[in-house]
Amino acid sequence: MKYPLTDGSGFLEVATTRPETIPGDTAVAVHPKDERYQAFIGKTITLPIIGREIPIVADDYVEREFGSGVVKITPAHDPNDFEVGNRHDLPRVIVMNEDATMNEASGKYNGMDRFEARKAIVEDFKELGLFIKQEPHLHSVGHSERTGAVVEPYLSMQWFVKMQPLAEQAVKLQENPDSKVNFIPDRFEKTYLSWMENIHDWCISRQLWWGHRIPAWYHNETGELYVGEEAPKDIENWSQDEDVLDTWFSSALWPFSTMGWPNEENSDFQKFFPTSTLVTGYDIIFFWVSRMIFQSVEFVDTRPFKDTLIHGLVRDADGKKMSKSLGNGVDPIEVVEKYGADSLRYTLSTGTAPGQDLKFSFEKVESTWNFINKIWNASRFALMNMEGMKYEAIDLDNVTEVSDKWILTRLNETIETVTNLAEKYEFGEVGRTLYNFIWDEFCDWYIEIAKISLYGDDITAKHTTKSVLAYVLDNTMRLLHPFMPFVTEEIWQNLPHKGTSITIASWPKVKQEQIDKDASDSMKLLVEVIRAVRNIRAEVNTPLSKQIKLQLKPKTDTHKAILERNISYIERFCNPETITISFDIEPSKTAMTAVVSGAEIYLPLEGLINIEEEIARLEKELSKWKKEVSRVQGKLSNEKFMAKAPENIIEEERAKEKDYMEKRLLVEERINSLKNN
Repeated sequence: MKYPLTDGSGFLEVATTRPETIPGDTAVAVHPKDERYQAFIGKTITLPIIGREIPIVADDYVEREFGSGVVKITPAHDPNDFEVGNRHDLPRVIVMNEDATMNEASGKYNGMDRFEARKAIVEDFKELGLFIKQEPHLHSVGHSERTGAVVEPYLSMQWFVKMQPLAEQAVKLQENPDSKVNFIPDRFEKTYLSWMENIHDWCISRQLWWGHRIPAWYHNETGELYVGEEAPKDIENWSQDEDVLDTWFSSALWPFSTMGWPNEENSDFQKFFPTSTLVTGYDIIFFWVSRMIFQSVEFVDTRPFKDTLIHGLVRDADGKKMSKSLGNGVDPIEVVEKYGADSLRYTLSTGTAPGQDLKFSFEKVESTWNFINKIWNASRFALMNMEGMKYEAIDLDNVTEVSDKWILTRLNETIETVTNLAEKYEFGEVGRTLYNFIWDEFCDWYIEIAKISLYGDDITAKHTTKSVLAYVLDNTMRLLHPFMPFVTEEIWQNLPHKGTSITIASWPKVKQEQIDKDASDSMKLLVEVIRAVRNIRAEVNTPLSKQIKLQLKPKTDTHKAILERNISYIERFCNPETITISFDIEPSKTAMTAVVSGAEIYLPLEGLINIEEEIARLEKELSKWKKEVSRVQGKLSNEKFMAKAPENIIEEERAKEKDYMEKRLLVEERINSLKNN
């Protein structure tokens, strides 16, 4: 469009995507450093069609490189133009009604729909010879979520909260480590502070059908304004404002208003405020968290909660936000009907780290469902074998078997790990820890080992095993209960227990007297040996029912004693014809081999293996150990890791390095031995 200069010396070229707002223009703006328009700043143009004389102003808001570098300013119908208008003290001309039809201020277009007016104004510019060109332009336009209608920026009278003093108090709160709100993960504190330090006054009034009414009244005759906690006494002469409060205003009062405030002597307020933890999504840190903080500081002079745990959003399998328009939402009721509430709850609560989004997939829920089935079946086996057992009969004083000592040790280590992780809100790691303990150690190993005594004739051993099963299951269900409430309650109710419900049972505590590191180390070696033998059998298609000759070459006297003392486990799970445990083993050329922490394993399988294939297999294993050594050494040489990691984690990595290097060396020696024979 051409906007003609009032003095008749020419015109400015102005582009717009909203011709219908031209009647509301009150200025034309250029960039203060745009050399093309320096001579025009301070002059006026006469607004076509309307005939209003409006100034040409200089403002940094204008992008020199975009379009002609000249922007029309309509303060009443554009938020950016509103700010420009404030800086230059421009009038605000509203040219539309609330139903998006044009009003009297729009002149000849009064009564038209805004989009009809758009076409009419363009045609009028053409007739006046002020039209230059029209071309497609892709830009973002707000639409109503419910109706799809284009949302029209509109100037109206609203109620605001002056934010500067409130924000300053809330920011200052974060300077004191003892009184601040702790954000988890802490990176979100920067998000919070960035908003608070650059905050604008808060519009708190809404034109909705329901909500808390604005506590403001207007005198029916004088127009006097009254604001107060109580309505005016002569209420018949007053009319209350019809607007309601922004929902976040009342939501911000939640931490203390629910505790009986403003009566601060209320017992609930005294006991529960400030609360300990708020759990919420990162998308409402500004809308809700920040407002709870500054309202709490303003009204109660303290933080509303100690910690705020920020979680991510649940997205679809491709990482897209779920929405009605995309049709990618998942109905939780359907998931629950197919997989159960516990499967969905566990998947969502342990499926990600704090602050990270979760990609939802049915495969993840199904995996949890399989995990629950594993727990259910293992529990059924245990319950069948302890039928009729009372809580008072549980006896852990006569535990002598290494497997019993080991599972009690691992239980207590799991309790300690899970408790520490949960207190840090690392629920993803909690889930991983519980999964590994329950599936790999309790179900796959201890349950199988327990069958030896449960099916045996030793009454004392049988009772001890039942006691260990009952105790471990009880404590494991308590650890799982927050994530899997239904199945854990059902199992726990059938266990020998004290109390009425697992929901109010105490959280498990570590019992140092049950931790036996020697038993744990012994069982670790036995498990590695049994697993390695089974893997070798699988490689050469030798079923467990077929007996084999097994040779074990221990690394130290300690390892030799462990293997000899617990030979019954190896016999039970490896089915050997003979077992040789010795430092002097010279493996035959056709032996299958494996290296574990503390021993070398040889299975003389004459006629069942090919030497070249065995060398190739060992070279693959050597490659694996080389990679592990390289990985752990890379970690230990990383200055950032060494500076930030806890000492126990560093020691674990050093122990891994030593273990991997020993395994690498043993495999190298075996390869050389096979090649030289």
